[in-house]
Amino acid sequence: MKMPTVKYQKGDTVMGRWPGSSLYYQVKVLGFDSKSQLYTVIYKDGTELELKEQDIKSVTGFQTRSRSRSRSRSPGRRRSRSRSPARTTRRSSSRTAAAVAATAITESTPSSRRDTRLKDTVEVRLSPVKSEAKVEAESEKNQGPYNLRRRKADGDAKPAEAKPDQPEKKAKEAAAPSTIPSAPLDFGGKIGAYFWLLFLPAWVLFVILQGNLTDPSLFNAPPPLPPLDTFWDAQALCFVILWILFQALLYILPVGKLSEGMPLRSGVRLKYRTNGFFAIMVSAIVVAVALHQGADLTYIHSHFLQLATATFIISVLLSIYLYVRSRYAASEELALGGNSGNVVYDFFKGRELNPRIKNFDLKFFCEMRPGLIGWCLINFAMALAEMKKHNLDAPSYAMILVNLFQLLYVVDGLWNEEAILTTMDLMHDGFGFMLAFGDLVWVPFTYTLQAYYLVLHPNALSLPAVIAIVTLKLIGFYIFRKSNSEKNAFRRNPSNPKLSHLKTIPTATGKSLLVSGWWGVVRHPNYLGDLIMALAWSLPCGFSHLLPWYYMIYFIILLVHRDSRDMSECRRKYGSAWDEYCRTVRYRIIPRVY
Repeated sequence: MKMPTVKYQKGDTVMGRWPGSSLYYQVKVLGFDSKSQLYTVIYKDGTELELKEQDIKSVTGFQTRSRSRSRSRSPGRRRSRSRSPARTTRRSSSRTAAAVAATAITESTPSSRRDTRLKDTVEVRLSPVKSEAKVEAESEKNQGPYNLRRRKADGDAKPAEAKPDQPEKKAKEAAAPSTIPSAPLDFGGKIGAYFWLLFLPAWVLFVILQGNLTDPSLFNAPPPLPPLDTFWDAQALCFVILWILFQALLYILPVGKLSEGMPLRSGVRLKYRTNGFFAIMVSAIVVAVALHQGADLTYIHSHFLQLATATFIISVLLSIYLYVRSRYAASEELALGGNSGNVVYDFFKGRELNPRIKNFDLKFFCEMRPGLIGWCLINFAMALAEMKKHNLDAPSYAMILVNLFQLLYVVDGLWNEEAILTTMDLMHDGFGFMLAFGDLVWVPFTYTLQAYYLVLHPNALSLPAVIAIVTLKLIGFYIFRKSNSEKNAFRRNPSNPKLSHLKTIPTATGKSLLVSGWWGVVRHPNYLGDLIMALAWSLPCGFSHLLPWYYMIYFIILLVHRDSRDMSECRRKYGSAWDEYCRTVRYRIIPRVY
């Protein structure tokens, strides 16, 4: 069988047509797939696309456009060849052609606002980008690279020709976006959003009621619902509101470092007051003073259901506010993942990326303060409730381990609070019901399940068992902290001389992938450390019931989902470099297992 002739060879410099337009740009051929008959090319800005042969032309077929002809055609417009575009992109394979063109333009008049609704004549150009902002912006959508196959929307379009005079009207058509950019739906899409809105609150209610039973077996029939009036307690609502306001006061105090977040799509870097460690220390002092004054913190255990209900109401009201205000937000302030056009899905996922009231960042505050520090407060209250119920002079070994392990986890997160600024939650996810409910309700009322369980179901531990569990926790914590420190240091400053010993794989985006240190052992060593710590949290509860192991089971499902999400995102983002990385680092989370 005769092999098909390959017109362009690897390394050839040619002109490639941009998706959905009549514009050609200089590209370099990376390879040819004989099965799909597509060329893989890379643009000067690092974008990798797959093009048909008919969308590639020789460089010699193009001529440089005369400046005088351009000006005579549009005398009111000045062009600047020396300036870079106001917005550029490294990889554009995840965007629609119109949206890509809109981010690679220079307007005829300067503007402090990057408005994608262009009314003036524009010039579409691509330039190499060195800004870290655009590197982070590229992971905000999860679509595959473009193949320039005919689409229905292009049915009436005429084939592009390699003429020196391309009508500027076509440039405007290519640049004008028809819709706000969005990303593919996740979490089950629109139907999934309905499911999660109902399931998540129901699950929190279930575990609270189940944990209060003498036999909390998950294989028993669901516990009967208590009377409706038992869900509500005005004092519990006041307690929750005061706690949130107290944490908000600590957040706005001019104490601690003012940290810069990662660049947004617009290139802006928001500032955050990272004083979480200060907040938890002040909170601990206030709790100690309250105890000294006679406050009974066992109220938290006896009114656990009412506190959860009050917090749920606040999270719903906050989510409604966030959705309404997002309707008035500028397009560049919206998260790509929460703009499906479906009200329920967007309400669940969150539309606005960084909703702020002046300098008060609502998402960052909810992510790191009331729920996270409240987690420690609830655990401490459960220890007091155990002592009160069983007439103990001190908490049991199991309760002490659960409290210390989870306190260490929270304190570590607040001490390294700046690291949260490089996570997917802060950088890419909108702030809606999913995060509001998760931060305010899910974390403090389900992550405390081990301590809540031990109040009514004590588990005696021998000294060797305590030593073994502590050792396991320390191993997990070391892996978790060491790997996260490597990642955050490298992400913020890859040129740091202290990181020169780390091996990397370069990518077309200008970023590099770590393949040494803990990131050379598995692809997600931080997940591995997290799983080991989750195991150490559950072991003190014993094996009598499955309920206290809920966190371990939930965390495995969560991390596998995150790993799958990260894999598809990185493959789209880094292309062939990611495939090379996967060949180098074979295992995802657990060495030689997964």
